Amino acid sequence: MSQTSAPPVRIGLRSRPWVRFGVRRLGRLLISLWVLVTASFAMIHLIPGDPVRGALGPTAPAELVEARRHALGLDDPILTQYLHYLKGLVTGDLGTSLSSRLPVSDVVAQRLPATLSLAVLAFAAAVVVAIPLGVTMGVLTRRGHGRRTELAFTTTSIVVATIPDFLIGVALVYVFGVRLGWLPVAGNDTAAAYVLPVFSLAVGPAAILARIVRVEMVGVLEADFVRTARAKRLPARTIYLGHALPNALTAALTLGGLLLGAMVAGTVLVENVFAWPGLGSTIVQSILTKDYPVVQAIVLVYGVGVLVVNTLVDVALARLDPRSLIRED
Repeated sequence: MSQTSAPPVRIGLRSRPWVRFGVRRLGRLLISLWVLVTASFAMIHLIPGDPVRGALGPTAPAELVEARRHALGLDDPILTQYLHYLKGLVTGDLGTSLSSRLPVSDVVAQRLPATLSLAVLAFAAAVVVAIPLGVTMGVLTRRGHGRRTELAFTTTSIVVATIPDFLIGVALVYVFGVRLGWLPVAGNDTAAAYVLPVFSLAVGPAAILARIVRVEMVGVLEADFVRTARAKRLPARTIYLGHALPNALTAALTLGGLLLGAMVAGTVLVENVFAWPGLGSTIVQSILTKDYPVVQAIVLVYGVGVLVVNTLVDVALARLDPRSLIRED
């Protein structure tokens, strides 16, 4: 009589989906960071002409230009410069500003909090507006109801999402700052100064996110587990918020992470509209003055921020939907 052998039991990393997930995500993050660091290093060497001469001006003495190049290590071989650059990143030495002669790390540390506060507040405002609006529109327009409401919402959200945030900022400055004089249009000294730039950054992403939440909500409301909840005569608040909303937020969370990264990058133009003392206005000034070490560092900060946000979104999605761990195997 033959005996059927039991299937082999997986051991090691293959039996631990979270460990495999973490190894994959960490590997992708490290590779992306290496590409970003290498690109930021190569940027100063791909710019036509001599960056030191461009920063000091055409009338600067040749001796001063050579001395500055030597101080920055730009007369060393490329490989030596690259290794020094990596060592500086590890030790926190991002170089010295060509214009202010201050350490680049100090410049970034002074301006980064203003940019982060603006991006985080704008993202929070977009989420606070988009989720209730998307849920409400999903409930009102499910099963083909409220066709006019759906058309008005979809059209308005598309139009609002296509307007660049800096144009919204310019319009807000003109209306609420110049014409009405209700709100300040420059700086970040008061709480009121946050209103216009935060609104400028948040309105477009809020419209996009609300559309995604509505679409996901409409689909989830037709799922079997929602019908079961209705059959049990659960309160509408429990059905919509306790059962439907968590399942509708998976796609919204993915998009939300991408929007947060886009918001951080979008601060570059908005900060210049509102004279915001952050990294966005600093990088524009550095480009104009050809202060390439500062530009390198700020590009690196923006890139690292986007990569970290995307990694956190992947982890959050895996927590919300553990089935994604299995699908990746």
